[in-house]
Amino acid sequence: MTVIDQLQGKLGLSRTQLLRRLTQLGFGLFVVISSLRHNLVTSEHLASIDAYCPFGGFATLYRWLTSGGLYVQKTHGSNLVLALGLIVGVILAGGAFCGWICPFGALQDLLDWVRKVLRLPELKVPARLDRILTYGRYLALAGILYATVATVKLWFADYDPYRTIFSLGWLFEFNLAEHWPAYAVALGIVAGSLFVRRFWCRYLCPLGGVISILGNLSLLRIRRSADDCKGCAVCNAPCPVKIDVAAANPAVSADCIGCLECVEACPRPGALEVTLGPTLPPILRRGREERAL
Repeated sequence: MTVIDQLQGKLGLSRTQLLRRLTQLGFGLFVVISSLRHNLVTSEHLASIDAYCPFGGFATLYRWLTSGGLYVQKTHGSNLVLALGLIVGVILAGGAFCGWICPFGALQDLLDWVRKVLRLPELKVPARLDRILTYGRYLALAGILYATVATVKLWFADYDPYRTIFSLGWLFEFNLAEHWPAYAVALGIVAGSLFVRRFWCRYLCPLGGVISILGNLSLLRIRRSADDCKGCAVCNAPCPVKIDVAAANPAVSADCIGCLECVEACPRPGALEVTLGPTLPPILRRGREERAL
């Protein structure tokens, strides 16, 4: 029996989900260790976690283009490289960054596990309200980009819960009087994520807004076969971002984070599959089907 098999047995995870958790753990440790080194090592200049955030590339892009290569404060050329890599990754594999790589996504999955261990109730958001709240990501995205362009600084850095938590400033430079707004936002997001699965991802993440828009161009998508699907909706239950997978026609929503839990839960072989290829808009798809007939 291999180490992977032993871990699967102890954790009760499929091989795919174990690999996903290990990947999340690896990237999470990288960010935490980078933050520790940045705070503890004073003999050399080490980049903060700001340099590892792809959203910083989108935030600084306008200034970089209009100022001859200058960056918004707290951003770096690495942010542009990561933003470009994210765009390529989303076009290839949709929102897999959110489900496999993002440390903040991993933290929310951890909080969901904590909720289950403590047997706390999960807050069920009504479907209609859930759809409305998902637009919060786009409002956050537009507001942050506008404020960054207007102030020529990374305005959101003072309130970004990802930065507040993973920079470890609360551990090394705790200052309630000065940073209480950032602490309050971070605690609010943590509390929300404890009772609502992927609360930040679903309703407020500006990077999630970018990924959702670009995700419509993704080549690698989970697709539902209407011929094989019997409409049992078993696939909906494990989805951490509450997508109605059973209604996919044929590709699941661009909000998909690529965790593949729905595919593993589906009891019908071939009903849900990860396939490679462009997803046509409904009007073009109907035209192709009509011509085929």
